[in-house]
Amino acid sequence: MNTVSIHTLGCKLNYAESGALSEAFRDRDFSVLPPGESADVAVINTCSVTEEADRKCRQIIRRALRNNPDTYIIVTGCYAQLQPAAIAAIPGVDAILGAHEKFHLFDLVKSFKKRNQTQISVSCIDDIESFGPAYASGDRTRAFLKVQDGCDYTCSFCTIPRARGRSRSATISGIISQAEEIVSKGFCEIVLSGVNIGLFGNDTNENLLDLLRALDLVEGIDRYRISSIEPNLLTDGIIQFVAASDKFAPHFHIPLQSGDNEILGLMRRRYQRERYSDRVAQIKSMMPDACIGVDVIVGFPGESDDHFLNTFKFLENLPISYLHVFTYSERPDTTAVDSVHDNPALSVPKTVRNSRNATLRKLSASKRVSFYREQLGSERMVLWEATERNRTMFGFTDNYVRAEKQFNTESVNQLERVRLSTLTEHGTVTTESPDFVSILSV
Repeated sequence: MNTVSIHTLGCKLNYAESGALSEAFRDRDFSVLPPGESADVAVINTCSVTEEADRKCRQIIRRALRNNPDTYIIVTGCYAQLQPAAIAAIPGVDAILGAHEKFHLFDLVKSFKKRNQTQISVSCIDDIESFGPAYASGDRTRAFLKVQDGCDYTCSFCTIPRARGRSRSATISGIISQAEEIVSKGFCEIVLSGVNIGLFGNDTNENLLDLLRALDLVEGIDRYRISSIEPNLLTDGIIQFVAASDKFAPHFHIPLQSGDNEILGLMRRRYQRERYSDRVAQIKSMMPDACIGVDVIVGFPGESDDHFLNTFKFLENLPISYLHVFTYSERPDTTAVDSVHDNPALSVPKTVRNSRNATLRKLSASKRVSFYREQLGSERMVLWEATERNRTMFGFTDNYVRAEKQFNTESVNQLERVRLSTLTEHGTVTTESPDFVSILSV
């Protein structure tokens, strides 16, 4: 049997698409090996949101060839779409497939024998109108289901629209069919994934709220999460629906990027911070225990100390649960890069960027601890994972608290009601049986 390893960089959407690639290889009698193992074929599904993501791609290519010089190397994903020539210059790369071409891998690559010249199959992103359905089922507890792709926004720092094209969606009926297929494989949780999920259905005369309502009726799935949604697209209707649903988790991840309105304007974001705080307040008013995660970028061109302080204070005062902090990275052919070219004084020194990143990471750690402490003593449903460390197993509550208990094979991929007990030094929460706690209190 031939072997393939699939390396995934970046977002949950990439993981969903890598899952589809894995299934396509299995259908052709390939054995899918874990990333990093020597294989006949290595597929690298790339991200290009930062220079660091590009560097990791190059590193994985070289590592795969060190493990096996005869490995057939296929590079796809956002980096492949944006910079195929740069990737082709790396010795040992056999095929480069763009955003559309990744779904036609076996039509384009006829033989997995090493090539003397790199095959580049990358079409113009403006010509892509089709939607490539995908979901990943790499672990035993949750599946990442792709519902939307591409983006119609023009944020000044972002290359994703050029890497993935215009927004396009699956149909609700198609997504329901995939959800039912996921049920048949024994999964308890589905994470809805996309580039800009709030745009779902704009091209099909459907909408996100209708999708959520339809998914809520699928039997066999216990829990859904919405991976990320823009604050200007997070409507009252969606918040109200999640609050009333028994299946949709009280967990929102809402990109902010900056807490200063002037910087938000330079970023070409479609909201101001007042809209963001209103969305957070609306969620907390209906779901006081909801977990809210935030994306934020530090060091954007023109971000002064005062701008950053505005962001810090804004986040400090919001009832959020954690941050994903990104250091601004220059992406070629973006408006933000052009602005620095025209006015170099706008560039924020990398030492300052790194310092601001560290400051917000400390704030994130503090926010997470505070949120976890607020949950102690409450009863929540935990979906236990196969992950084990020192005879301890882990899982997430519906509101995204990382919980732990003594390992029990029978608990894997099972939902269990527990009482959250104590916060550990490594950032998880111990659990105990609610019934046991009740006995102790008598």
